[in-house]
Amino acid sequence: MFRAALILGLLSAVGPFAIDTYLPAMPAITAALGTDVAATQLTLTAYFVAFGVVQLFYGPWSDQVGRKMPLYAGLVIFTAATVGCAMAPGIGWLIAFRALQGVGGAVLMVVPRAVIRDMHTGPQATRLMALVMLVISISPMLAPLAGSGLLAVGDWRLIFWVLSIAAVLSLLLTATALPETLAAEKRVPVNISNLWQGSKILFRDPVFMGLTFIGGFGFASFMVFIASAAFVYSGQFGLSATGFSLAFAINAVGFFAASQAAGPLGEKLGVLRVIRLAALGFAGFSGLLLLVGLSGFASLPVIVAGLFCANACLGLIIPTTMVMALDPHGEIAGLASSLGGTLQMVTGGVMVAFTGLFFDGTAVPMIASIALCAALSLALALRTLRVLDPRAAEAVANPK
Repeated sequence: MFRAALILGLLSAVGPFAIDTYLPAMPAITAALGTDVAATQLTLTAYFVAFGVVQLFYGPWSDQVGRKMPLYAGLVIFTAATVGCAMAPGIGWLIAFRALQGVGGAVLMVVPRAVIRDMHTGPQATRLMALVMLVISISPMLAPLAGSGLLAVGDWRLIFWVLSIAAVLSLLLTATALPETLAAEKRVPVNISNLWQGSKILFRDPVFMGLTFIGGFGFASFMVFIASAAFVYSGQFGLSATGFSLAFAINAVGFFAASQAAGPLGEKLGVLRVIRLAALGFAGFSGLLLLVGLSGFASLPVIVAGLFCANACLGLIIPTTMVMALDPHGEIAGLASSLGGTLQMVTGGVMVAFTGLFFDGTAVPMIASIALCAALSLALALRTLRVLDPRAAEAVANPK
């Protein structure tokens, strides 16, 4: 299981690296291209929205042809778009190439999750997902530091040149180390009828939709943090690129450390109880941090500590809801993975754009958006967990 987690984690980390590595450079990009904060944040929004929407294509395609061919196609697109980002002459071109980067990077969200579903279900799948997320945790902890290191020896364009090399290495890893996990007899032809029927099943499943958006609003809060943190930490608190990278890494550690406990806690306490308690904790810590911010006491240590606790709760919510949403839909795992990913990423992109309307360079708008996401996630958790039949949940958690 560890070898599979390492391979899938390294592939899945490429997309987050495309975000996290250039976060310290966002103020420098704003200055170098003569633009404003809102336009620079659009480079993230464009990536997230494209990343989300295109997942609808990769999932069904991987159900038809297997998991590896879509990976090849997506990584080629990602590599070409990354080179385009490195050569972008203006903010408009950078936004366009970032969107194309999202088109290619989307495959790295859909296919690894479908591979996990091909290999395991229930707590084993949660454990493998958590191991994958442990490997991915390299990104928020090391990628910003790598970005600030590259800024020390070159300009922001160097970051994208290095990312293009990483994409080429991912292509080689896919070709040499990743086996095909979807047997030919289990592949589903892609046609409008099958997609329509599969989509109707998913959209009409209140548990799938509820779990998707519980995790989706949680993930959206993290995207809001990603889009705003560089400007808050460097603008309001005067941190350098390296200082921002360290603060960002601390906030991210809570998420990925807690994600490793999701599988064992699910087995010990039950997955429903884990989701319920984590959603309560996420809303509680985020709401408390917002109150502190509105009172004028949101110092840098307080923000870092509050987000660490909130993100730790997210580390329990996201992998658990991902697995539970896919478990009953193994025959259309690719479609379910892509639809769920699309809904989550588009939700995150909308929340980032919404936050940008009120962003004033301080922490309060960022914290308020995170608290809103947490409240919505909690409301959906309480509703969905009531709908979910406990006997069905037990069957999902402990398949025979």
